[in-house]
This record gives sequence, structure tokens and C-alpha cells, in this order.
Amino acid sequence: MLNNYKVGFVFVSIVFGFMLAVQFKIVQEPQERDTRDIWQLKADLVSEQQRQTNLLKEISTLESQLSNYKTERHESKEQALRETLEELKKEAGLTEITSSGVILTITPLSDELLLNRPPSGISPELLNRLVNELNQYQAEEISVNEQRMINSSVIRDINGVTTIDGYPLDSFPIEVKVIAKDAGNVRDRLKVGKAIEEFFMEDLMLDISEPITSLTIPAYKNTIEVQEMEPVLSE
Repeated sequence: MLNNYKVGFVFVSIVFGFMLAVQFKIVQEPQERDTRDIWQLKADLVSEQQRQTNLLKEISTLESQLSNYKTERHESKEQALRETLEELKKEAGLTEITSSGVILTITPLSDELLLNRPPSGISPELLNRLVNELNQYQAEEISVNEQRMINSSVIRDINGVTTIDGYPLDSFPIEVKVIAKDAGNVRDRLKVGKAIEEFFMEDLMLDISEPITSLTIPAYKNTIEVQEMEPVLSE
């Protein structure tokens, strides 16, 4: 009985001693840290930094492209405004124009053909009828002695002298330039129209040139007065 007790005590002592030894080893030998996660984090961080750098470069590139686009769009709008302005000036007669046309030359009849005494000038009524006839024949632009006619031009008598927008037609010859897409048609219709006969009745001769491929009419020289216009008030 005693022997059994001793054996049991010895066995318990061995087990206890073994446990103490294992615990002591654990305390004396610290666990090694697994650094694999740290290296992975570092790698991920480097990758993220590179991605961020690439993203910033792309943003910078896009901002530059956007700036260029805005500049181009601004320049495009400015160019469009310039073109619109030039077109409006052209329609208003404020620019020189070169195209196909004919030249009409007005001179007094020779003495043997005179019905009355030699004319001192052309009447406003006769010149107005000529201009109206030219417009009926699809004339696009007209000038008289290098004075461009526009929609607001006025032909009238001032102190016995016919004037166009204040410019006097007080001597001969008087040269009328006419620009038209079909200059030949204008010439042909003038030849068979009333103008030549009406000028003859006023002791004047109307000579019509052959169609001219390149005929230049100057820009309107006077100041255009704009009337009956009110400023637009913004709300």
C-alpha cells in the first residue's frame, strides 16, 4: 500500500516537473513574430502610392486637356463672332466686295441727237428708276461714282444737284457699277428694258458694258445712323 502511494507520488512529481519545464521554456524563449503580413502591407502601400501617383498624373493631363479645350472653345466662339460680324458688315455694305458684274456709263447725248439743251446733270427721279430696275434684275450691289448704295441710301435733289447720301453728282460721266451673280442676264435685260429709252428722253446716253468677271465695289463710306432703337434692359 505504501509502495503504491510512493509510486503515485513520484508519477505526479514527474508530470508537475515536466509542466514547469515547459512553462519555463516558453517564458525564456519569446515567440518569433510572423513578419509576412508586414511585408505584404509594405508592398501594398508601395503599390497604392504608385497608383496614386499615376492617378495624379492622369488628373493633371486631363486638367491640361480641359484647359486647352476651354481655350479652343473660347477661341472658336470668338472666331464665330468675328465671322458673324464680317457677314453682317458685308450685308450692310460696310466691306469692299469683288464679284461679277457690269458697268453702266451715263453721258450726255451728242449735240446732233439732243432733244433739248445739254443736260447739266441727272435727275433724282431718273436715277431712282434705274436703281429700281437694276434691283428687279437681281442686282446685288450698286455704286454710283464709287459711292456704295445701301438699303438706307437716299437719292435726292439738294440745291438743284442730284445727290446720293449727300454726295453730289454734278458732272459727267457718271459711272454705275452693278454686281450680280448673272451679270449677263442684267446686261441683256437692260438692253431690252425701259432704261435706255428713258435716259434718251432726258438727253442722256446709257452705255452698258460686257459682263466683267472681277468687278470691285467699295465699302459704304458714310456713317450709318440707327434710329428708333431702344436699349434692351436686363431683368
